[in-house]
Amino acid sequence: MTQFSSQRNATMPIFRAATLVALTAFLLAGCEKGQPESKESYGPHPVLPAPDKSLLPTANFSTAIPWPTDAKPVAPAGFDVTRYAVGLNHPRWIYRLPNGDVLVAESATLPKAPKSIMDRLQAWLERNNGSVMPSANRITLLRDSKGTGTVDLRTTFLSGLNQPFGMALIGNTFYVGNTDGVWRYPYHAGDTQITDKGQKILDLPAGGYNNHWTRNLLVSADGSKIFVTVGSGSNVGDNGIANEFHRANVLEINPDGSGLRVFASGMRNPNGLAYEPQTHVLWTVVNERDMLGDDLVPDYLTRVRDGDFYGWPYSYWGKHIDSRVTPQRPDLVAKAIEPDYALGAHTAPLGLTFYTASAFPAHYHGGAFVGQHGSWNRRQYSGYKVIYIPFVNGMPNGMPEDFLTGFMADKANSIAYGRPVGVAVDRTGALLVADDTGDIIWRVAAH
Repeated sequence: MTQFSSQRNATMPIFRAATLVALTAFLLAGCEKGQPESKESYGPHPVLPAPDKSLLPTANFSTAIPWPTDAKPVAPAGFDVTRYAVGLNHPRWIYRLPNGDVLVAESATLPKAPKSIMDRLQAWLERNNGSVMPSANRITLLRDSKGTGTVDLRTTFLSGLNQPFGMALIGNTFYVGNTDGVWRYPYHAGDTQITDKGQKILDLPAGGYNNHWTRNLLVSADGSKIFVTVGSGSNVGDNGIANEFHRANVLEINPDGSGLRVFASGMRNPNGLAYEPQTHVLWTVVNERDMLGDDLVPDYLTRVRDGDFYGWPYSYWGKHIDSRVTPQRPDLVAKAIEPDYALGAHTAPLGLTFYTASAFPAHYHGGAFVGQHGSWNRRQYSGYKVIYIPFVNGMPNGMPEDFLTGFMADKANSIAYGRPVGVAVDRTGALLVADDTGDIIWRVAAH
């Protein structure tokens, strides 16, 4: 189950439980004294405070509880929110096939063997908030054959995967981004299941720091390349730069897996990838580094151009040096560019899609929807919502707008119903939102 089992916790040896509770109290001491996220952490020119050099880390994890049967996230006036699919197993990513079928990657962060008391504490907290569990390792197909917003066919599309995330289609070939590589399979329009064993066309470094096991895929505009996101293996190069080979990058390959090269680099954990519809420029959302304070470093939305370098791990938001990194690389810092648009510190943006349908009001046409998974390294929570960012002439225009909220059931007591991840537009123009903690795909439709 996604939700933490209190019965399992009750059987924990008394000393171990007491130790974890004491450590939790230590780590969370003063969490309620933090400030709510500020608008200054958003936009093209965020205010960057001085780094917090405190030795006391913040580990403010929420606790997951099930959505009540009559509860749902809150959308702006003029929109209806419904449960498109329920009872999934940690749905992370959504991909719509050309025929309108919706594919959902069900996968999760795997528990790791703890090496210290601190590791045990973090593992307990992550289980408690629904982040860590056995991974379903499958892709489920959802079909709304009548275009009414109701799923009338649900089936396992592909199974036996290894923490799948990104999906892509080129002609009759279907691609999956597993945590350890990219695989391809034969596919024909209308298929409801793939039974072929597939072929691994690219090896990738598996796993990663926290949730950096996700590997997203996007086909280039002309169909000749596939972009692959790979997050860092550590917070700020803690295990040595050699351990970060082909990490913290957007990679580029040919459809057969050949021609691997780094397209853009220095992005700690890029996830969502999408083309801006007016300029056809590639954009991504990136999770920045931890342990520099509540309001450092802002996560961001930015263009991804060939050769771009965004500083990780040596610097953040351009040329702001991270003194924790050794050895320093002033030559690389000199090349670091500033991201285009800040998304708030520790908000964990994962999902990204531009709205190119026509069912929503004109205000939403051409703008970006971003799924913010939510903070754990902040004394007061940030994220836990889907935001909308207007675009004009190919660039963000104005401050972000809350579009889907209500995932936090009780901020004061650290209780969450769900956490949004992937976002996609269905065949009718409605927005689909993957809620991995709630095990639900939500559908937001205009009325």
